[in-house]
Amino acid sequence: MASSWLILALLPALCLGTLPSSHAARAFFVFGDSLVDNGNNNYLVTAARADSPPYGIDTPDHRATGRFSNGKNVPDIISEHLGAEPVLPYLSPELDGDKMLVGANFASAGVGILNDTGIQFANVIHISKQLLYFQQYQKRLSSLIGAEQTARLVHGSLVLITLGGNDFVNNYYLRLYDLGARRVLVQGVGPIGCVPAELALHSLDGSCDRELQRAAEMYNPRLMALLEELNARYGGGVFVGVNMQRIHNDFIEDPKAYGFETATQACCGQGRFNGMGLCTMVSNLCADRDTYVFWDAFHPTERANRLIVQQFMSGSTDYIAPMNLSTVLAVDLHKEQMRT
Repeated sequence: MASSWLILALLPALCLGTLPSSHAARAFFVFGDSLVDNGNNNYLVTAARADSPPYGIDTPDHRATGRFSNGKNVPDIISEHLGAEPVLPYLSPELDGDKMLVGANFASAGVGILNDTGIQFANVIHISKQLLYFQQYQKRLSSLIGAEQTARLVHGSLVLITLGGNDFVNNYYLRLYDLGARRVLVQGVGPIGCVPAELALHSLDGSCDRELQRAAEMYNPRLMALLEELNARYGGGVFVGVNMQRIHNDFIEDPKAYGFETATQACCGQGRFNGMGLCTMVSNLCADRDTYVFWDAFHPTERANRLIVQQFMSGSTDYIAPMNLSTVLAVDLHKEQMRT
């Protein structure tokens, strides 16, 4: 599974003209790993699935949906901020007709940027194939609303890409730019040495694994330097960096300040720190998910996801620079209003 947190790519808040008014003005597309998979792996023969209880225990119908969480994941919460319904998995047979105007989720648990990442799960949708599916989606949508409207929908959409914790290579930003992205919010790697799975293997007292932490600390400054280079090439503010390590470190260093009882123990699991093995019906399960940062060995609870998205929306430049998501959307909306 993934051991990172988010990487986001955002596109401008553009009006989509004659698209049906019953749908949000901005479509939403999701790419990445288990942190954002909302059910694609349910349609694959793979070990990387979250299709059985207690996953989904805190959804309205208490049903496992393929999300690696007790409830909603980050894309669901972003959809709430957009005033839209959650996007469907691309492999879902329900993704057809008007549902395609909302967008699509192409993410697959276990993948990384390299195609050999996740090979142990036998069958996942690697990022290169996710991008091919995105092209396929555009052809399908063109047959419904025409090529011009499809291009406008994609150009005005919001794109979320979550990769990086399963490997440390990032070579898809320019691919996103070539596909039309003009406001790209890129998250650095989080404190991957602090997830319960790593604590179970390497920690005696709940302290984060230093080697994995050092890898993230080496990677993140280089990522920010890369974003600066890209902004110099394409214009300032196209690429926005998110300090995910800072966001998560807040939870780790003082969990009680955020209403959590623990940032080391997983809610669902077994063994040391509840971080060994998968979350299943026979796992230890905490009574109050809202007091845990981690739902399982790698993935956050819904409440932690909500606090993470809150920093994306309104965090200071210590967390997200040069501006937060609320400012990005307001700036893009103002630009569009000036054009019309």
